[in-house]
Amino acid sequence: MVGSAIAATLRAQGTPATAIVTRTHAELDLCNQQAVQDFFATEKPTQVYLAAAKVGGIHANNTYPADFIYQNLMMQANVIHAAHTHGVRKLLFLGSSCIYPRLAPQPMAEDALLTGTLEPTNEPYAIAKIAGIKLCESYNRQYAATHGTDYRSVMPTNLYGPGDNYHPENSHVIPALIRRFHEAKLAHAPQVAIWGTGTPKREFLYVDDMAAASVFVMQLPLATYQAHTQPMLSHINVGYGSDVTIAELAHAVAQATGYPGQITFDTSKPDGAPRKWMDSRRLNALGWQAQTNLKDGLAKAYAEFLSENK
Repeated sequence: MVGSAIAATLRAQGTPATAIVTRTHAELDLCNQQAVQDFFATEKPTQVYLAAAKVGGIHANNTYPADFIYQNLMMQANVIHAAHTHGVRKLLFLGSSCIYPRLAPQPMAEDALLTGTLEPTNEPYAIAKIAGIKLCESYNRQYAATHGTDYRSVMPTNLYGPGDNYHPENSHVIPALIRRFHEAKLAHAPQVAIWGTGTPKREFLYVDDMAAASVFVMQLPLATYQAHTQPMLSHINVGYGSDVTIAELAHAVAQATGYPGQITFDTSKPDGAPRKWMDSRRLNALGWQAQTNLKDGLAKAYAEFLSENK
């Protein structure tokens, strides 16, 4: 999802399509170290946006914890090391808001990293993403002076939009709700039950905004990036700027999909962290701000869902 949006953003800025090299999972298994090395040797990229990841919601994270930590660790290690091996000076790593402690002060600032216990339901994924940040920082610390290494990290809040995964069990909350409300509308179901109490608060960012932020951070002059970060605290948060409760989100998705029925909450299911709101003031101070509000973003996401599920 994010990779496609980044490619579209680069094309919109005038980057020739022929200069943008992408690979699907079917074309390149990033867990295969030799395949990744061969890719870099053949394509010789000068910049890398590392948006690939194994992702999912609470159910998927709880069900496949070994897959989440292993595959994400391997993808990151293989790509970042291959980039260094083949002389790539500029790389952007995309992490996740789940890197922060479960009870981190809200909004979560960059310096909250590694200050407390992670949310248990997605700890394996969070550990992998933290390792990705530290990989980038470690290569910078060891090779910036000798190789010009400039590897940066951005931490997006919850993302949604075109290209999302709408799997009925393994998707994130917005695509899962879009699918459930759409199917309930078609089936004339009188009610839809939502996992948890509906009280946790989450922040959501439309994927095109995340792509714009990624390119913005990648293109910052090195001196500017360094002035706003630290060698061992170098990541930058990317958020919308405000959050909503899961209950508010459910009603917004119901409205976007045209579902008229009742919404209930299954309190036997886990809530996850009580709140995850990113402090994006560092990025805002650099001159970037999200553009797409939740209502407009949900309308665009649902339109794309319908076009893909005719």
